Parts: sequence; structure tokens; C-alpha cells
Amino acid sequence: MSRVLITGAGPAGLTAAYELSKLGLEPTVLEADNLVGGISRTVDYKGYRFDIGGHRFFSKVPLINELWDEILREDFLVRPRLSRIYYRQKFFDYPLKAANALAGLGPVEAFMIGLSYAKSQFFPQGDETNFEQWVINRFGERLYRIFFKTYTEKVWGIPCHEISADWAAQRIKNLSFREAIRSALLGATRTEDGQVITTLIDQFNYPRLGPGMMWEHCRDLLAARGHETISGVRVERLRHKHGRVESAYGRTSSGEVVEFGADHFISTMPLRELIHSLDPLPPDDVLAAANMLRYRDYLTVVLIAKREAVFPDNWIYIHEPDVKMGRIQNYKNWSPEMVPDASRSSLGLEYFLWEKDEEWDWSHERLIELGIKECAQIGLIEPDEIEDGTVVRMKKAYPVYDQGYQENLDTIQHYLETLSNLQTVGRNGLHRYNNQDHSMLTAVYAARNIVGENNDVWSVNTEMEYHEEAKTPAGTGDRMVPQKVTVPVSDADELIVETFARLDPLALGVSLGSVTGVLLFLATVILLLKGGPVIGPRLGLLGNFFFGYQVTWTGAFLVMVQGAIGGLILGYLIAVCRNWIIDSYGYIIRRTAEAKASRDMLDKV
Repeated sequence: MSRVLITGAGPAGLTAAYELSKLGLEPTVLEADNLVGGISRTVDYKGYRFDIGGHRFFSKVPLINELWDEILREDFLVRPRLSRIYYRQKFFDYPLKAANALAGLGPVEAFMIGLSYAKSQFFPQGDETNFEQWVINRFGERLYRIFFKTYTEKVWGIPCHEISADWAAQRIKNLSFREAIRSALLGATRTEDGQVITTLIDQFNYPRLGPGMMWEHCRDLLAARGHETISGVRVERLRHKHGRVESAYGRTSSGEVVEFGADHFISTMPLRELIHSLDPLPPDDVLAAANMLRYRDYLTVVLIAKREAVFPDNWIYIHEPDVKMGRIQNYKNWSPEMVPDASRSSLGLEYFLWEKDEEWDWSHERLIELGIKECAQIGLIEPDEIEDGTVVRMKKAYPVYDQGYQENLDTIQHYLETLSNLQTVGRNGLHRYNNQDHSMLTAVYAARNIVGENNDVWSVNTEMEYHEEAKTPAGTGDRMVPQKVTVPVSDADELIVETFARLDPLALGVSLGSVTGVLLFLATVILLLKGGPVIGPRLGLLGNFFFGYQVTWTGAFLVMVQGAIGGLILGYLIAVCRNWIIDSYGYIIRRTAEAKASRDMLDKV
């Protein structure tokens, strides 16, 4: 029976062990901490249970949903999602709702957002190499600065133009201005295959006693099958020889060094730590690449409030720049059993930091004082309502997608491929900002690779479609299969097609409609406020085009509604016609290139 050593008892490590146990192998899990679950653990403080960030159990991967149900069984709750954004001392529903957003932003801001979106569609940013460019091209600069920039820079601690566009493409790729509008008007939206866009889901599963309950059950199931999860052992060295890892050396909490041998190794350690633990060390370029990987650290300040209900949300995003807090969780609204006393509430205030930041070393008392002050500043609680609190720190919580991360990852991955019996999985093991379900899927793939499958764990990423690739080496005996011919197209024609990307008819229609309606409304209102014996005779000519229009307050609202509808229709038609023209031109240049390629081929026969 093959022995497999797994470093880390988070979702990926325990899932790998669970899958291996079902495949008839012998897994052992080593965990540096005393709690299992990694960042998905649940911490208990005087009976108050809380997450390291909220963890929704929602997945589009059927295998992962089956695993969750298999491990936890009847202890899953179906919870409604309620979350808001706090910005400019106001709360906005998230997902956005049209009436709420308009009331919070006002008609002038809504007009500017529509104008900004239209500009981004006709004059998009260049190469989309960074997060800022990616978001502006899809939402417009105005909406980007309101609902993306401040919060994103709080989370990552670097300017948005230094964050790779990969992060946006991974985390919010199915969400667009159009889908946000549809969600605001019609509710949750779906992709073409019928899947709910995960950024907009309105309910999710959640363990009765928090996400750690899932991983405590998993550990217990493994123990019942005779497989150990050993806590308090931090792996410091992996000895390898001739392309295979032979053993791992760990240090216990008492300082004792222990050795573990195995046939296969699965690591969920942060890649930077893994590379430096290898004995002998990798080449200098691999070490340099590992040193360039960055991780965002995280701490949560938990406050116990003497109030039965503080706010109705599961969590609130804090976009206010003068508040250090990035997000606040209300654990009681995730599950009522997260608090031992129904007359109390527990709040988790999330701060995203670098370990070198001064706040990271602040005392618990000082951090709790900061949390109370900021909650009072937002208007959520009164300071005298807080009766207790605690702080939990989590290093290397989020792998950073800076501009050079992918090049560094490629260097590390190519080296790790030389170690035939070592696989890396999970968020930190792959330096991917994966959700829990995707981290679990990488672990399942790795476990099945040990019994002969050929899965690429590096290809698993958030919101992608998952396929197990069957790779057949090419050889002289392979059957020849016709391949699709790549047709050469001139650089100028290709640039035209790429530059004039397709416009979204609904989004352009809404933006143009809102701009038209607000402009006509403001033009009428300005004349009414100006006054005079005869008000706006020239503007009154609009009555020939808009039903019932006069330069009156009633007319102002009538022309705003009709102008918005007319602008919506006009914008929709402009986008459709423009897309048809670009598509037709693209079709013509492709057919021309194909014809030229055919002539060239005949000339060579």
C-alpha cells in the first residue's frame, strides 16, 4: 500500500487525504497549527464561533458538492445572502438594485456613470494587463472608482494598476455592466449554460457551526479509517534525490525534529516556503522566483456586542477610504448557533495587512479599540455596547497577483515538475486565489494522479470549466488527424477587429438612456428654476416628439422617462448595427485570407 504524506490540514490537504483513503492508499497529514481547516477554520472564543473571513459553500462543480454533503451530511444550513457596500456614509445593496443605487448615488452620479461607461465602450483601455484597465473596460472609470478601486486596494495593499488583470478575470469574469444591470432590475443572472453568476448568488450552504465543522468532521472520518492527522508539526525540510522526494523533516511545538518517509508527497505549503524547504536547494533562478512571490496577511478583530441584532447583513464591504477596516462579518446571521447567547451578537472586523505594517504588531487591546472606534464611526454600534473582544491573525492568507507573479510561477512550476513524486495543491500550494471548492478539486486531481490518472492541477482556477485532459504522446504510429488551419491575417486588419470589440447592446442602451433622460430632465428643471414670463419656448418644441411634454415639473419627469426609453432603444440599435458591421468586416477579411491561403497552397502543389 502506497504511503502519501500531506503537508497542511486545510481544505486541500484534508480533501487529498479523504480521496486517497477512498482509493485504498495510506495518507498521513501534518499540520503546523493545533486547529484544522487552514483559513477555513472556525475559532471558538468563549463559545462564540467565528470564521477567518466568511466562507460560503457554493460550487458549480458537482463532485465538490457531493463531497461536502458526504462529509457533513445533515449539518448543512441553507442561508440567504444579504450583503451591502458602505460608501460615502451610505449603504448600497450588493448585488446592486436599481432603486437603491439611484437613491444612494443620485441622478447626476447615475448620469455620469452612464456617460463613463459609454466612453469606455467606444474608447477602451489598451492591453488590459492590469486590474484597473480590465475593470474600466467593462464598467467605466466612474463605477470602477466608486465600487472597485478603494476596496481592492485595501485588500491587496498595492495600487490597482499594479495588480494583474488575471485576478479580475479569475474572480469577476462573468460579471459585467450588463449583468449588474440585469441583476439590479430582474434579480440573479445566469450564464449561457444556466449557471448562476457566483458574484450575484442570493443563497448558499453553510455548516451549522461554521466552516471548521466540515474539516473537523473530515479529520474524524479519516481517523476512523486509521489515517492520522498530526497537529503541531511544522515541516521545515524536504529531502530529495534523483528527482524524487524521499522524506520530510518536521519540528514539533516542543522543538523536537521528526522524520516522515513516504512514497508520494502532496504539499499545500506556500510555494515560497516549499522552495526554501527543499534539500538540496533548487537553482538560484528558482529561489529568486520564489522570493518574488508575495502574500497578503490578514487579521480579524472580533467584538461581542450586547445587542440581539446589529445589522441584517451576512457581511458588509467597507469602501470608505478613511476607515481601515475592509469588511465586517455578522456571524450570527451566517448561523444562529455561532453565538451561545441569543441576546448577543459577534462581529468580525477584517483588516488586510502586510506583516511589516505597524498594525500587525499592535496589542489585542489597541486593535479592539480601533475596531470599536471604526464601527461607531460607520454608525453600526455604540462604544458602550461592546463587552468583550479578541483578535486572530492569519499570515499568508492571500497570494498576491502582482505584475510579475505569473513569470515567477512558471519558473517554479517547471522546476517542481522535475520531482516526480511531489505535487502542490490548494490556494498557497499553487499561488492561486482559489475558493475553497477549487482548492479541493486540485486535491482530488492530485490524489487520482497517484493511482494513474493524468490531471493538470495547475489548470484548475476560479470560475473556469474543469476537464481532465487525456494526453497521448505523438509518435509514428499515431493516426493522422486533420488540424484546423490558422489563416494569416494582415496586422492592420487584425488590429481593426481587436480594437473595435463587440458592444453590449443592453448595457449601451441603459447608459445612453440614462444620459438622455437626465439631460432632458436637467434642461427643463434649469429653465423652471430660472423662471420668467415665458419659460423655455424653444425647449417646448420637444412636445412634438415627446407625448404630453411641456416646460413644467410634470413635463420634466415625463420627458426624463420617455428620453430614457428612447435612449435605451437607440443605444441598443446602435450597438447591434455596429456589431453587425464589425462582424461583417471580420467575416470578409477572414474569407479573403482563406482564399489567399488556398491559392498559395495550390501554387505549392
